[in-house]
Parts: sequence; C-alpha cells; structure tokens
Amino acid sequence: MIKYILVLVYLCPIALFAQNTPNMLPQNNTVGDTARQTDLIDIARNLFNINTKKVRVQTGKRVYFSVLPVSGSVPGGSGRAFVTSTTAAMYLGDRKTTNISSATFAPYWNFKSRFGLPLRSNIWLPDNKWTIQGDIRFLRYPQLTWGLGSKRDNDEGTLVGYNYIRFYQSALKRIKPYLFAGVGYNLDYRSSITSDDDKVPDLKEYTGYNYGLSGHSVSSGLSFNMLYDTRNNSINPLPGAYANLIFRVNPAFLGSDNNWQSMFLDVRKYFSLNPARPNQQNTIAFWSYYWTVFNNKTPYLDLPSIGWDPFNRSGRGINQNRYRGKSLFYFETEYRRDITDNGLLGFVVFANTNTVSGSGSFLTSWHPAAGTGLRVKFNKGSNTNIGVDYGVSKGYSTFIFSLGEAF
Repeated sequence: MIKYILVLVYLCPIALFAQNTPNMLPQNNTVGDTARQTDLIDIARNLFNINTKKVRVQTGKRVYFSVLPVSGSVPGGSGRAFVTSTTAAMYLGDRKTTNISSATFAPYWNFKSRFGLPLRSNIWLPDNKWTIQGDIRFLRYPQLTWGLGSKRDNDEGTLVGYNYIRFYQSALKRIKPYLFAGVGYNLDYRSSITSDDDKVPDLKEYTGYNYGLSGHSVSSGLSFNMLYDTRNNSINPLPGAYANLIFRVNPAFLGSDNNWQSMFLDVRKYFSLNPARPNQQNTIAFWSYYWTVFNNKTPYLDLPSIGWDPFNRSGRGINQNRYRGKSLFYFETEYRRDITDNGLLGFVVFANTNTVSGSGSFLTSWHPAAGTGLRVKFNKGSNTNIGVDYGVSKGYSTFIFSLGEAF
C-alpha cells in the first residue's frame, strides 16, 4: 500500500506544475546579457592576451565544450582515479523554441583494475518535437557493497568486482507543451561477478540474496517513459520543473535471466529567489525520486541503490551503493547562489536523505547527508559550472568534482 500512496504523492506536484506552465520556461531560451558575465574562457583570453575585435557574443554559437581533467576519488571504495569529464552542449534548432542538447563523456582510471568509459546524451530535436536520451557505459567496476538494507556498519562492506556493459536508449515525442512520451531499450550485462574479499567467499550468503551473484547477470528489456520538463538547460537548470516516469519490463524472451519489472519516478522543482535578475544565480532546488522493483528475482546489482540513479548524482556525502533494497526513496534540497556579480564564482549548500527496504520498516530508517560546494563558471554560453563539493554523512565524507549541477 505504501508504494501506491507514494505514487499519488508524486502525481500531485506534477498536476500543480501544469497549472502555471507559461511562467516556468522563458519564451527566449538564450542566456541574456552573457557579455556582462565572466567565465574561465574570458579569463584565459585576458591572461594570454588573446585579442578579439568584438565582445564575445553567445547567441550565434551552436556548440560549447567544457573539459575538466582532475584527480579524485571515484565512488565505491576503490581509491583515487584520474577523471576527465568532457561536456559538449549544442542547439539543434532555434534556441527560442529548442532546449540545449548535451553529451558528456567522463572516462576514468584508478591506475589499477578499475576504469570506466561512460557516455551520456540528452538530445533535443528542433522545436522540442522529440527528445532522445542515451546512456552507454563500459566499466570494470570493483565496488563495495553492504547487502540489503542498512543493518551493517560502514566498515563491514565487502568489495565486489565485475565487468559491466550498459546500453540505454529512448526516444520520446512531444504530445503537448512540455509533456513527452516514448519507449526505449535497456540492457545491463554484467560478467565476472566475484568477491574480491577473502573473508567473504560466498556473496549469496553475505547479502542474503540469491539472484544475479553467480558469475554473470543479464537484464534486457523495454522501458515506457513519460517526461514533463519545463527546464531549458539540464546542465544548469533555471527555474522550472521536471518529472520523469520510467516503467521497465525485462522479459526472458529478450535475453533477461529472469522476468522482472521496475518503476523509477523522479520529480524536481526549481524556484528563483530573485526573478528580476534571471542571470544571477539565487535559486533553491528540490529533488526527489522513488525507485522500486516488482519481482523477487531481480538481479542483486539491478536493485535500487543510492548513487545508482540514471546520472549517478544522488547521495552526495554517502558512499555509492551504501544502501540497497527492493525500494528506495530519496529527497534532496540545495541552495545555489552567485558570489560575484559577473557570475564567475558561486556556492551551494545541500542536504539529502534516503531510506531503503531490506532491514526494518520502509520509511522508518533514514540516512542523511549534507555539504557545501564552490562553483566556477567554465562556459557562460552553456551556463556550465565546475563544481567542487564536500559532503559528509555518518562515518563517511568525500569531495565531489563535476561539470554541471548535481540536478
């Protein structure tokens, strides 16, 4: 019953968003007065005396690149890694009627056994008639796991190694302003699933779960998607709203090890605290999602887990994979503010919490985290920030580097 109540709770905000739709998305998607803003590209031009005959104007440019090479820790307990995140943002149609598209390639390597080649894309065709979303990854992914629920302490996790291929692709057609519907194909293929901890020879016994831990697992299925999105820039959303419902079916005839289904419902809302100055960041943002599976034979590594939302952005300050269960509820809020009038520097303050099924009663055991971060404007044309966040939770803390906002 609690699952159905949560669905109704989510659908209510979606209905409220629809009531004032015309005021949520600016009629002109162009970032106004960008000549008055400053980014790292402007600073580089001045530093190296690169003269331009006229002010850098963003309205005619179609593609914006942002690159962030950095050494940092990757989630999951496998130490430090070299990470290079490259984001390309572009307009594929008139920017007055077309959202900005983006593609992010963020390879990493920890100089040992862990590496990843993830490519994510969010494409908007002219006049927002179609949106095409993709997520392709090839990973060698040793990662800590703690079994189901939250009954184990931080130091009781065990390392699980596996190879991972993900191929997600979906196409959604606009059926009315800001509302889209479509289908997709999702593949999760994992091989060489083993425990890298000599103290835990049997993962089934450690996790108390019998599916998806015997060397390999395959989940292949269709997704049915509905999207409501009044944001014009997913890299750094301005005031607006977002709701995404994904229902996934994984039948055996498409290659899945077991028949199972899942639902992912994601809702976000952004409020400007200074609407008279739209180029000055002064925003409070809210994000929540509910993720659940409907079958007892879902592979263990496909179960809802913190930090495994589609863009791996949830749970800042919490170790990725720390909490896993058949259902997960998540909530986060963040305050975003410019420090300088030219938009070069800013800061954020955030807090989040989650609860999973698996130990105790769902919605009675909460796991909070909080933190703060610095923002540096990398490219004012795409409104892309470099983010350096520090998050902390019980028994754990970490720095997070990113291009673009967490949500």
